Amino acid sequence: DGMNILFIVVDDLRPVLGCYGDKTVKSPNIDQLASQSMVFSNAYAQQAVCAPSRVSFLTGRRPDTTRLYDFYSYWRVHAGNYSTMPQYFKENGYMTLSVGKVFHPGVSSNYSDDFPYSWSIPPFHPSTEKYENDKTCRGKDGKLYANLVCPVDVTEMPSGTLPDVQSTEEAIRLLNVMKTKKQKFFLAVGYHKPHIPLRYPQEFLKLYPLENITLAPDPWVPEKLPSVAYNPWMDIRQRDDVKALNVSFPFGPLPDDFQRQIRQSYYAAVSYLDTQVGLLLNALDDVGLSNSTIVVFTADHGWSLGEHSEWAKYSNFDVATRVPLMFYVPGLTTSSVSEGEKIFPYLDPFSHGFGLVPQGQSNKVVELVSLFPTLAELAGLRVPPACPESSFHVALCTEGASIVRYFNASKEKVEEKNGCDDTYRCFNEEAVAFSQYPRPADAPQWNSDKPKLKDIRIMGYSMRTIDYRYTLWVGFNPNNFSADFEDVHAGELYMMETDPNQDYNIYNNTSHGNLLKKILC
Repeated sequence: DGMNILFIVVDDLRPVLGCYGDKTVKSPNIDQLASQSMVFSNAYAQQAVCAPSRVSFLTGRRPDTTRLYDFYSYWRVHAGNYSTMPQYFKENGYMTLSVGKVFHPGVSSNYSDDFPYSWSIPPFHPSTEKYENDKTCRGKDGKLYANLVCPVDVTEMPSGTLPDVQSTEEAIRLLNVMKTKKQKFFLAVGYHKPHIPLRYPQEFLKLYPLENITLAPDPWVPEKLPSVAYNPWMDIRQRDDVKALNVSFPFGPLPDDFQRQIRQSYYAAVSYLDTQVGLLLNALDDVGLSNSTIVVFTADHGWSLGEHSEWAKYSNFDVATRVPLMFYVPGLTTSSVSEGEKIFPYLDPFSHGFGLVPQGQSNKVVELVSLFPTLAELAGLRVPPACPESSFHVALCTEGASIVRYFNASKEKVEEKNGCDDTYRCFNEEAVAFSQYPRPADAPQWNSDKPKLKDIRIMGYSMRTIDYRYTLWVGFNPNNFSADFEDVHAGELYMMETDPNQDYNIYNNTSHGNLLKKILC
Protein backbone atom coordinates (compact mmCIF):
# COMPACT_ATOMS: atom_id res chain seq x y z
CA ASP A 1 0.00 0.00 0.00
CA GLY A 2 1.06 3.57 -0.56
CA MET A 3 3.39 2.76 -3.46
CA ASN A 4 4.28 5.36 -6.08
CA ILE A 5 3.49 4.56 -9.72
CA LEU A 6 5.84 5.01 -12.69
CA PHE A 7 3.73 4.34 -15.77
CA ILE A 8 5.77 4.06 -19.01
CA VAL A 9 3.80 3.94 -22.26
CA VAL A 10 5.49 3.65 -25.65
CA ASP A 11 4.11 4.62 -29.05
CA ASP A 12 3.74 1.83 -31.65
CA LEU A 13 5.93 -0.74 -29.85
CA ARG A 14 5.25 -4.37 -30.70
CA PRO A 15 6.93 -6.91 -28.37
CA VAL A 16 10.21 -7.14 -30.32
CA LEU A 17 12.23 -7.30 -27.10
CA GLY A 18 14.74 -9.78 -25.75
CA CYS A 19 12.46 -10.56 -22.79
CA TYR A 20 9.75 -11.61 -25.27
CA GLY A 21 12.12 -14.04 -26.97
CA ASP A 22 13.17 -11.80 -29.86
CA LYS A 23 16.65 -12.86 -31.00
CA THR A 24 17.44 -9.75 -33.06
CA VAL A 25 16.59 -6.74 -30.92
CA LYS A 26 18.93 -5.51 -28.20
CA SER A 27 16.85 -4.20 -25.31
CA PRO A 28 18.94 -4.87 -22.17
CA ASN A 29 17.29 -2.25 -19.94
CA ILE A 30 13.71 -3.30 -20.67
CA ASP A 31 14.85 -6.93 -20.30
CA GLN A 32 16.34 -6.04 -16.91
CA LEU A 33 12.98 -4.53 -15.87
CA ALA A 34 11.28 -7.73 -17.08
CA SER A 35 13.68 -9.80 -14.96
CA GLN A 36 12.14 -8.15 -11.87
CA SER A 37 8.56 -8.03 -13.20
CA MET A 38 5.46 -10.02 -13.99
CA VAL A 39 5.40 -10.14 -17.79
CA PHE A 40 2.23 -10.78 -19.81
CA SER A 41 3.02 -12.40 -23.13
CA ASN A 42 -0.53 -12.16 -24.55
CA ALA A 43 -1.62 -8.56 -23.93
CA TYR A 44 -3.76 -6.72 -26.49
CA ALA A 45 -4.87 -3.15 -27.20
CA GLN A 46 -8.55 -2.41 -27.81
CA GLN A 47 -7.94 -0.47 -31.06
CA ALA A 48 -4.70 -0.29 -33.01
CA VAL A 49 -4.43 3.48 -33.33
CA CYS A 50 -3.07 6.03 -30.85
CA ALA A 51 -5.93 8.20 -29.54
CA PRO A 52 -8.66 5.52 -29.26
CA SER A 53 -6.29 3.06 -27.55
CA ARG A 54 -4.97 5.60 -25.05
CA VAL A 55 -8.38 7.01 -24.14
CA SER A 56 -9.61 3.43 -23.73
CA PHE A 57 -6.92 2.26 -21.30
CA LEU A 58 -6.73 5.59 -19.43
CA THR A 59 -10.51 5.54 -18.79
CA GLY A 60 -10.87 1.76 -18.49
CA ARG A 61 -13.63 1.81 -21.15
CA ARG A 62 -13.78 0.20 -24.57
CA PRO A 63 -13.94 2.29 -27.76
CA ASP A 64 -17.69 1.65 -28.13
CA THR A 65 -18.12 3.38 -24.73
CA THR A 66 -15.63 6.23 -25.26
CA ARG A 67 -17.12 6.59 -28.76
CA LEU A 68 -13.67 7.52 -29.98
CA TYR A 69 -12.56 5.61 -33.09
CA ASP A 70 -10.67 8.52 -34.65
CA PHE A 71 -8.91 11.62 -33.24
CA TYR A 72 -11.69 14.17 -33.30
CA SER A 73 -13.82 14.04 -30.15
CA TYR A 74 -13.33 14.43 -26.41
CA TRP A 75 -15.01 11.66 -24.43
CA ARG A 76 -16.18 13.93 -21.57
CA VAL A 77 -18.24 15.92 -24.08
CA HIS A 78 -19.25 13.27 -26.63
CA ALA A 79 -19.67 10.10 -24.58
CA GLY A 80 -19.69 10.54 -20.79
CA ASN A 81 -17.76 12.34 -18.06
CA TYR A 82 -15.63 9.28 -17.27
CA SER A 83 -12.94 9.40 -14.61
CA THR A 84 -9.46 8.46 -15.77
CA MET A 85 -6.82 6.33 -14.09
CA PRO A 86 -4.57 9.32 -13.21
CA GLN A 87 -7.63 11.29 -12.05
CA TYR A 88 -8.54 8.44 -9.67
CA PHE A 89 -5.02 8.42 -8.23
CA LYS A 90 -5.11 12.22 -7.92
CA GLU A 91 -8.41 12.01 -6.04
CA ASN A 92 -6.76 9.48 -3.73
CA GLY A 93 -3.94 11.81 -2.66
CA TYR A 94 -1.35 11.23 -5.37
CA MET A 95 0.56 13.94 -7.21
CA THR A 96 -0.12 13.04 -10.85
CA LEU A 97 2.40 14.06 -13.51
CA SER A 98 2.49 13.59 -17.28
CA VAL A 99 5.63 13.72 -19.42
CA GLY A 100 5.68 13.28 -23.21
CA LYS A 101 2.89 11.49 -25.08
CA VAL A 102 0.51 9.94 -22.55
CA PHE A 103 -2.88 11.10 -23.76
CA HIS A 104 -2.91 11.67 -27.52
CA PRO A 105 -2.59 15.45 -27.89
CA GLY A 106 -5.33 17.50 -29.59
CA VAL A 107 -9.14 17.34 -29.56
CA SER A 108 -9.30 13.83 -28.08
CA SER A 109 -7.81 15.10 -24.80
CA ASN A 110 -9.32 18.61 -24.98
CA TYR A 111 -6.04 20.20 -26.20
CA SER A 112 -4.81 19.90 -22.59
CA ASP A 113 -3.98 16.19 -22.10
CA ASP A 114 -7.12 16.22 -19.90
CA PHE A 115 -5.60 18.76 -17.48
CA PRO A 116 -6.71 19.64 -14.81
CA TYR A 117 -8.92 16.56 -14.36
CA SER A 118 -6.13 13.99 -14.74
CA TRP A 119 -2.98 15.86 -13.72
CA SER A 120 -1.84 17.90 -10.72
CA ILE A 121 0.32 20.21 -12.87
CA PRO A 122 0.20 20.97 -16.62
CA PRO A 123 1.66 18.09 -18.68
CA PHE A 124 5.16 18.43 -20.12
CA HIS A 125 5.78 18.15 -23.85
CA PRO A 126 9.31 18.26 -25.27
CA SER A 127 10.06 21.51 -27.10
CA THR A 128 11.54 19.63 -30.09
CA GLU A 129 8.37 17.57 -30.65
CA LYS A 130 7.24 20.18 -33.19
CA TYR A 131 10.09 19.24 -35.56
CA GLU A 132 9.08 15.57 -35.66
CA ASN A 133 7.72 15.68 -39.21
CA ASP A 134 10.05 18.36 -40.57
CA LYS A 135 12.79 17.73 -43.11
CA THR A 136 15.53 16.65 -40.70
CA CYS A 137 16.75 13.46 -42.45
CA ARG A 138 19.92 13.86 -44.52
CA GLY A 139 19.70 12.05 -47.86
CA LYS A 140 22.60 10.56 -49.84
CA ASP A 141 22.67 13.82 -51.85
CA GLY A 142 23.28 15.83 -48.66
CA LYS A 143 19.82 17.47 -48.80
CA LEU A 144 17.25 17.26 -46.00
CA TYR A 145 14.08 15.18 -46.36
CA ALA A 146 11.01 14.14 -44.35
CA ASN A 147 11.80 10.43 -44.61
CA LEU A 148 10.41 7.31 -42.97
CA VAL A 149 13.88 5.85 -42.40
CA CYS A 150 15.74 8.63 -40.60
CA PRO A 151 18.95 7.90 -38.64
CA VAL A 152 20.36 11.30 -37.61
CA ASP A 153 23.37 13.02 -36.13
CA VAL A 154 21.75 14.41 -32.97
CA THR A 155 24.13 17.39 -32.89
CA GLU A 156 22.58 18.54 -36.20
CA MET A 157 19.01 18.36 -34.85
CA PRO A 158 17.08 21.44 -33.71
CA SER A 159 18.36 22.35 -30.20
CA GLY A 160 20.85 19.47 -30.50
CA THR A 161 18.50 16.92 -28.98
CA LEU A 162 15.50 14.64 -29.64
CA PRO A 163 12.03 14.63 -28.00
CA ASP A 164 12.44 11.35 -26.07
CA VAL A 165 15.77 12.53 -24.65
CA GLN A 166 14.02 15.67 -23.38
CA SER A 167 11.20 13.57 -21.89
CA THR A 168 13.70 11.40 -19.99
CA GLU A 169 15.46 14.50 -18.65
CA GLU A 170 12.18 16.02 -17.45
CA ALA A 171 11.00 12.74 -15.88
CA ILE A 172 14.32 12.45 -14.00
CA ARG A 173 13.97 16.07 -12.84
CA LEU A 174 10.47 15.30 -11.52
CA LEU A 175 11.70 12.17 -9.69
CA ASN A 176 14.23 14.36 -7.88
CA VAL A 177 11.51 16.87 -7.00
CA MET A 178 9.19 14.12 -5.72
CA LYS A 179 11.96 12.62 -3.61
CA THR A 180 12.19 15.85 -1.61
CA LYS A 181 8.39 16.37 -1.49
CA LYS A 182 7.78 13.00 0.18
CA GLN A 183 4.34 12.83 -1.48
CA LYS A 184 3.05 9.74 -3.29
CA PHE A 185 3.16 10.24 -7.04
CA PHE A 186 1.78 8.79 -10.25
CA LEU A 187 4.31 9.71 -12.96
CA ALA A 188 3.32 8.82 -16.53
CA VAL A 189 6.08 8.96 -19.15
CA GLY A 190 5.14 8.60 -22.80
CA TYR A 191 7.90 7.78 -25.30
CA HIS A 192 7.42 8.53 -28.99
CA LYS A 193 9.82 6.10 -30.67
CA PRO A 194 9.46 3.72 -32.47
CA HIS A 195 6.54 5.75 -33.92
CA ILE A 196 7.29 7.04 -37.41
CA PRO A 197 9.33 8.81 -38.61
CA LEU A 198 12.00 6.31 -37.53
CA ARG A 199 14.25 9.16 -36.37
CA TYR A 200 16.92 8.12 -33.87
CA PRO A 201 20.66 8.64 -33.23
CA GLN A 202 22.50 7.08 -36.17
CA GLU A 203 24.95 5.09 -34.02
CA PHE A 204 22.14 2.61 -33.21
CA LEU A 205 22.31 1.36 -36.80
CA LYS A 206 25.60 -0.33 -35.88
CA LEU A 207 23.66 -2.80 -33.74
CA TYR A 208 21.80 -4.09 -36.80
CA PRO A 209 23.95 -4.76 -39.89
CA LEU A 210 21.60 -4.80 -42.88
CA GLU A 211 22.86 -8.22 -44.01
CA ASN A 212 21.48 -9.69 -40.76
CA ILE A 213 17.99 -8.24 -41.27
CA THR A 214 15.38 -10.61 -42.71
CA LEU A 215 12.03 -9.89 -44.34
CA ALA A 216 8.83 -10.66 -42.44
CA PRO A 217 8.10 -14.42 -42.41
CA ASP A 218 4.90 -13.79 -44.44
CA PRO A 219 5.48 -10.67 -46.59
CA TRP A 220 2.56 -11.40 -48.93
CA VAL A 221 -1.15 -10.51 -48.86
CA PRO A 222 -2.87 -13.71 -47.64
CA GLU A 223 -4.98 -15.34 -50.33
CA LYS A 224 -8.17 -15.44 -48.25
CA LEU A 225 -7.77 -12.08 -46.53
CA PRO A 226 -11.00 -10.07 -46.94
CA SER A 227 -10.16 -6.76 -48.60
CA VAL A 228 -11.90 -4.87 -45.76
CA ALA A 229 -9.30 -6.25 -43.33
CA TYR A 230 -6.33 -4.81 -45.22
CA ASN A 231 -4.77 -1.48 -44.22
CA PRO A 232 -3.01 0.33 -47.11
CA TRP A 233 -0.39 2.14 -44.89
CA MET A 234 -1.13 5.63 -46.17
CA ASP A 235 0.99 7.33 -43.49
CA ILE A 236 4.27 5.81 -44.63
CA ARG A 237 3.39 6.41 -48.30
CA GLN A 238 3.47 10.14 -47.53
CA ARG A 239 7.13 10.11 -46.40
CA ASP A 240 9.64 11.41 -48.97
CA ASP A 241 11.70 8.20 -49.24
CA VAL A 242 8.62 5.99 -49.72
CA LYS A 243 7.05 8.47 -52.18
CA ALA A 244 10.18 8.24 -54.32
CA LEU A 245 9.61 4.47 -54.73
CA ASN A 246 6.29 5.07 -56.50
CA VAL A 247 4.69 1.99 -54.94
CA SER A 248 1.35 0.83 -56.29
CA PHE A 249 -1.83 1.30 -54.22
CA PRO A 250 -3.17 -0.41 -52.14
CA PHE A 251 -1.07 -3.58 -51.79
CA GLY A 252 2.42 -2.51 -52.89
CA PRO A 253 4.66 -4.31 -52.21
CA LEU A 254 7.65 -2.26 -51.14
CA PRO A 255 10.99 -3.40 -52.64
CA ASP A 256 12.69 -6.07 -50.50
CA ASP A 257 15.78 -3.98 -49.76
CA PHE A 258 13.63 -1.09 -48.50
CA GLN A 259 11.56 -3.49 -46.37
CA ARG A 260 14.82 -4.55 -44.70
CA GLN A 261 15.78 -0.92 -44.12
CA ILE A 262 12.44 -0.21 -42.39
CA ARG A 263 12.84 -3.26 -40.17
CA GLN A 264 16.45 -2.30 -39.40
CA SER A 265 15.43 1.25 -38.43
CA TYR A 266 12.49 0.05 -36.34
CA TYR A 267 14.85 -2.21 -34.35
CA ALA A 268 17.39 0.62 -34.01
CA ALA A 269 14.64 2.95 -32.74
CA VAL A 270 13.66 0.29 -30.16
CA SER A 271 17.26 0.11 -28.90
CA TYR A 272 17.34 3.92 -28.67
CA LEU A 273 14.08 3.77 -26.68
CA ASP A 274 15.66 1.10 -24.45
CA THR A 275 18.48 3.47 -23.50
CA GLN A 276 15.94 6.12 -22.47
CA VAL A 277 14.02 3.61 -20.33
CA GLY A 278 17.37 2.51 -18.85
CA LEU A 279 18.34 6.07 -17.88
CA LEU A 280 14.91 6.66 -16.32
CA LEU A 281 14.97 3.45 -14.25
CA ASN A 282 18.57 4.10 -13.20
CA ALA A 283 17.41 7.52 -11.91
CA LEU A 284 14.62 5.81 -9.94
CA ASP A 285 17.41 3.84 -8.22
CA ASP A 286 19.52 6.96 -7.70
CA VAL A 287 16.75 8.84 -5.88
CA GLY A 288 16.14 5.78 -3.69
CA LEU A 289 12.58 5.12 -4.87
CA SER A 290 12.90 1.71 -6.59
CA ASN A 291 11.76 -0.02 -3.42
CA SER A 292 8.57 2.04 -3.11
CA THR A 293 7.52 2.47 -6.75
CA ILE A 294 5.44 0.17 -8.95
CA VAL A 295 6.70 0.34 -12.56
CA VAL A 296 4.37 -0.48 -15.46
CA PHE A 297 5.72 -0.76 -18.98
CA THR A 298 3.46 -1.09 -22.03
CA ALA A 299 2.57 0.37 -25.46
CA ASP A 300 -0.58 1.78 -27.05
CA HIS A 301 -0.53 -0.90 -29.82
CA GLY A 302 1.87 -2.74 -32.13
CA TRP A 303 3.09 -2.05 -35.67
CA SER A 304 3.21 -4.30 -38.75
CA LEU A 305 6.70 -4.78 -40.19
CA GLY A 306 5.76 -6.22 -43.57
CA GLU A 307 3.62 -9.13 -42.36
CA HIS A 308 0.68 -9.69 -44.76
CA SER A 309 2.37 -7.03 -46.97
CA GLU A 310 1.19 -4.46 -44.38
CA TRP A 311 3.00 -1.69 -42.54
CA ALA A 312 1.94 0.51 -39.62
CA LYS A 313 -0.96 -0.29 -37.27
CA TYR A 314 -4.62 0.13 -38.34
CA SER A 315 -5.65 -3.55 -38.33
CA ASN A 316 -6.92 -6.32 -36.04
CA PHE A 317 -3.96 -8.67 -36.53
CA ASP A 318 -1.73 -9.59 -33.58
CA VAL A 319 1.16 -7.61 -35.09
CA ALA A 320 -0.97 -4.46 -34.71
CA THR A 321 -2.87 -5.22 -31.48
CA ARG A 322 -0.37 -7.15 -29.32
CA VAL A 323 1.73 -5.11 -26.89
CA PRO A 324 4.39 -5.66 -24.24
CA LEU A 325 2.99 -5.47 -20.72
CA MET A 326 4.96 -5.87 -17.49
CA PHE A 327 4.54 -4.87 -13.86
CA TYR A 328 7.40 -4.42 -11.39
CA VAL A 329 5.91 -4.50 -7.88
CA PRO A 330 8.41 -4.34 -5.00
CA GLY A 331 7.75 -7.15 -2.56
CA LEU A 332 5.40 -8.96 -4.96
CA THR A 333 7.32 -9.58 -8.19
CA THR A 334 10.68 -9.26 -6.46
CA SER A 335 11.88 -9.48 -2.89
CA SER A 336 12.66 -6.16 -1.25
CA VAL A 337 16.17 -4.85 -1.75
CA SER A 338 18.51 -3.48 0.89
CA GLU A 339 19.08 0.26 1.11
CA GLY A 340 21.39 1.58 -1.60
CA GLU A 341 21.42 -1.63 -3.63
CA LYS A 342 20.89 -1.03 -7.33
CA ILE A 343 17.94 -2.79 -8.97
CA PHE A 344 18.16 -1.03 -12.33
CA PRO A 345 21.80 -0.19 -13.15
CA TYR A 346 21.98 1.35 -16.65
CA LEU A 347 22.97 -1.20 -19.31
CA ASP A 348 24.65 -0.07 -22.53
CA PRO A 349 23.06 -1.91 -25.51
CA PHE A 350 26.41 -1.71 -27.33
CA SER A 351 28.08 -3.89 -24.70
CA HIS A 352 25.25 -5.97 -23.22
CA GLY A 353 23.84 -8.92 -25.10
CA PHE A 354 20.98 -11.17 -24.11
CA GLY A 355 20.40 -13.25 -21.06
CA LEU A 356 17.80 -11.75 -18.72
CA VAL A 357 14.50 -13.58 -18.54
CA PRO A 358 11.20 -12.42 -17.00
CA GLN A 359 10.81 -12.86 -13.24
CA GLY A 360 7.33 -14.26 -13.81
CA GLN A 361 5.44 -14.81 -17.02
CA SER A 362 1.77 -15.33 -17.79
CA ASN A 363 0.41 -16.59 -21.09
CA LYS A 364 -3.09 -15.51 -20.07
CA VAL A 365 -4.81 -13.38 -22.69
CA VAL A 366 -5.26 -9.90 -21.16
CA GLU A 367 -6.36 -6.45 -22.35
CA LEU A 368 -5.07 -2.89 -21.84
CA VAL A 369 -8.57 -1.89 -20.69
CA SER A 370 -7.66 -3.84 -17.51
CA LEU A 371 -4.80 -1.48 -16.60
CA PHE A 372 -6.95 0.89 -14.51
CA PRO A 373 -8.42 -1.70 -12.09
CA THR A 374 -5.10 -3.59 -11.97
CA LEU A 375 -3.09 -0.55 -10.92
CA ALA A 376 -5.76 0.49 -8.42
CA GLU A 377 -5.58 -2.96 -6.80
CA LEU A 378 -1.76 -3.04 -6.79
CA ALA A 379 -1.66 0.39 -5.11
CA GLY A 380 -4.13 -0.71 -2.43
CA LEU A 381 -6.90 1.61 -3.63
CA ARG A 382 -10.53 0.51 -3.94
CA VAL A 383 -10.90 -1.18 -7.31
CA PRO A 384 -13.44 0.73 -9.44
CA PRO A 385 -16.64 -1.30 -9.85
CA ALA A 386 -17.46 -3.16 -13.07
CA CYS A 387 -19.50 -1.03 -15.46
CA PRO A 388 -23.15 -1.87 -16.03
CA GLU A 389 -24.08 -2.87 -19.59
CA SER A 390 -24.71 0.78 -20.47
CA SER A 391 -22.40 3.12 -18.56
CA PHE A 392 -22.50 6.47 -20.37
CA HIS A 393 -23.96 8.04 -17.20
CA VAL A 394 -21.48 6.39 -14.79
CA ALA A 395 -18.40 8.49 -13.97
CA LEU A 396 -16.32 5.79 -12.27
CA CYS A 397 -16.44 2.17 -13.41
CA THR A 398 -14.32 -0.14 -15.53
CA GLU A 399 -14.95 -2.47 -18.45
CA GLY A 400 -11.73 -4.37 -17.76
CA ALA A 401 -11.09 -6.75 -14.88
CA SER A 402 -8.02 -6.52 -12.65
CA ILE A 403 -5.38 -9.06 -13.65
CA VAL A 404 -3.61 -9.11 -10.28
CA ARG A 405 -5.10 -12.59 -9.74
CA TYR A 406 -2.68 -13.88 -12.43
CA PHE A 407 0.43 -12.56 -10.66
CA ASN A 408 1.05 -15.32 -8.12
CA ALA A 409 0.03 -18.27 -10.24
CA SER A 410 2.23 -20.25 -12.55
CA LYS A 411 1.11 -20.68 -16.18
CA GLU A 412 -0.64 -23.96 -15.44
CA LYS A 413 -2.28 -23.29 -12.11
CA VAL A 414 -4.50 -20.31 -12.79
CA GLU A 415 -8.10 -21.22 -12.06
CA GLU A 416 -10.59 -19.20 -14.07
CA LYS A 417 -13.47 -18.03 -11.91
CA ASN A 418 -16.79 -19.03 -13.35
CA GLY A 419 -19.44 -16.49 -14.16
CA CYS A 420 -18.82 -12.92 -15.16
CA ASP A 421 -15.36 -12.50 -13.72
CA ASP A 422 -15.76 -8.96 -12.31
CA THR A 423 -16.89 -7.55 -15.62
CA TYR A 424 -20.03 -7.57 -17.71
CA ARG A 425 -18.37 -9.75 -20.37
CA CYS A 426 -19.35 -13.33 -19.50
CA PHE A 427 -16.94 -16.18 -20.19
CA ASN A 428 -16.72 -19.28 -18.07
CA GLU A 429 -13.99 -21.11 -19.85
CA GLU A 430 -11.37 -18.86 -21.41
CA ALA A 431 -9.69 -15.49 -21.21
CA VAL A 432 -10.55 -13.27 -24.18
CA ALA A 433 -9.23 -9.96 -25.54
CA PHE A 434 -11.45 -7.78 -27.71
CA SER A 435 -10.12 -5.36 -30.30
CA GLN A 436 -11.92 -3.48 -33.03
CA TYR A 437 -11.13 -1.44 -36.12
CA PRO A 438 -13.35 0.83 -38.25
CA ARG A 439 -13.36 1.01 -42.06
CA PRO A 440 -15.05 3.41 -44.49
CA ALA A 441 -15.60 0.78 -47.21
CA ASP A 442 -15.17 -2.89 -48.14
CA ALA A 443 -12.18 -2.21 -50.39
CA PRO A 444 -9.00 -0.36 -49.31
CA GLN A 445 -9.12 3.37 -50.12
CA TRP A 446 -7.24 6.54 -49.14
CA ASN A 447 -8.95 6.83 -45.73
CA SER A 448 -9.15 3.13 -44.80
CA ASP A 449 -6.43 3.43 -42.15
CA LYS A 450 -7.91 6.39 -40.27
CA PRO A 451 -11.55 7.02 -41.24
CA LYS A 452 -13.27 9.93 -39.53
CA LEU A 453 -16.34 8.97 -37.49
CA LYS A 454 -18.78 10.30 -40.10
CA ASP A 455 -17.19 8.08 -42.78
CA ILE A 456 -17.21 4.80 -40.83
CA ARG A 457 -19.48 2.21 -42.46
CA ILE A 458 -18.01 -1.06 -41.18
CA MET A 459 -16.59 -2.13 -37.80
CA GLY A 460 -14.30 -5.13 -37.45
CA TYR A 461 -14.85 -6.73 -34.04
CA SER A 462 -12.07 -9.13 -33.16
CA MET A 463 -11.83 -11.69 -30.39
CA ARG A 464 -8.48 -13.23 -29.42
CA THR A 465 -8.17 -16.27 -27.17
CA ILE A 466 -5.11 -18.43 -26.59
CA ASP A 467 -6.35 -20.73 -29.40
CA TYR A 468 -7.73 -18.47 -32.12
CA ARG A 469 -8.45 -15.00 -33.50
CA TYR A 470 -12.00 -14.52 -34.76
CA THR A 471 -12.99 -11.27 -36.51
CA LEU A 472 -16.35 -10.16 -37.89
CA TRP A 473 -16.62 -7.11 -40.15
CA VAL A 474 -20.18 -5.80 -39.72
CA GLY A 475 -22.23 -2.81 -40.82
CA PHE A 476 -21.86 0.25 -38.58
CA ASN A 477 -23.96 3.42 -38.35
CA PRO A 478 -21.85 6.39 -37.13
CA ASN A 479 -24.94 8.52 -36.42
CA ASN A 480 -26.07 6.31 -33.54
CA PHE A 481 -22.86 4.33 -32.95
CA SER A 482 -24.59 1.03 -33.67
CA ALA A 483 -23.18 -2.16 -35.14
CA ASP A 484 -25.45 -4.52 -37.05
CA PHE A 485 -24.33 -8.12 -36.54
CA GLU A 486 -26.97 -9.27 -39.06
CA ASP A 487 -25.06 -7.32 -41.73
CA VAL A 488 -21.81 -9.31 -41.95
CA HIS A 489 -19.45 -8.01 -44.65
CA ALA A 490 -16.63 -10.50 -44.04
CA GLY A 491 -15.13 -12.77 -41.44
CA GLU A 492 -11.73 -14.11 -40.39
CA LEU A 493 -10.74 -17.11 -38.30
CA TYR A 494 -7.14 -18.09 -37.59
CA MET A 495 -6.10 -21.05 -35.44
CA MET A 496 -3.01 -20.18 -33.40
CA GLU A 497 -1.53 -23.65 -33.07
CA THR A 498 -1.24 -24.24 -36.80
CA ASP A 499 -1.24 -20.63 -38.03
CA PRO A 500 0.49 -18.34 -35.47
CA ASN A 501 1.12 -15.61 -38.09
CA GLN A 502 -2.56 -15.45 -39.10
CA ASP A 503 -2.05 -16.14 -42.80
CA TYR A 504 -4.68 -18.83 -43.49
CA ASN A 505 -8.24 -17.59 -42.97
CA ILE A 506 -10.54 -20.59 -42.41
CA TYR A 507 -13.71 -18.56 -41.74
CA ASN A 508 -15.49 -19.83 -44.85
CA ASN A 509 -14.79 -23.50 -44.23
CA THR A 510 -15.78 -23.66 -40.57
CA SER A 511 -19.04 -23.39 -38.68
CA HIS A 512 -18.69 -20.84 -35.94
CA GLY A 513 -22.11 -20.09 -34.45
CA ASN A 514 -20.67 -20.57 -30.96
CA LEU A 515 -18.00 -17.92 -31.65
CA LEU A 516 -20.66 -15.47 -32.83
CA LYS A 517 -22.51 -15.97 -29.53
CA LYS A 518 -19.32 -15.10 -27.60
CA ILE A 519 -18.56 -11.95 -29.56
CA LEU A 520 -22.14 -10.77 -28.88
CA CYS A 521 -21.98 -11.61 -25.14
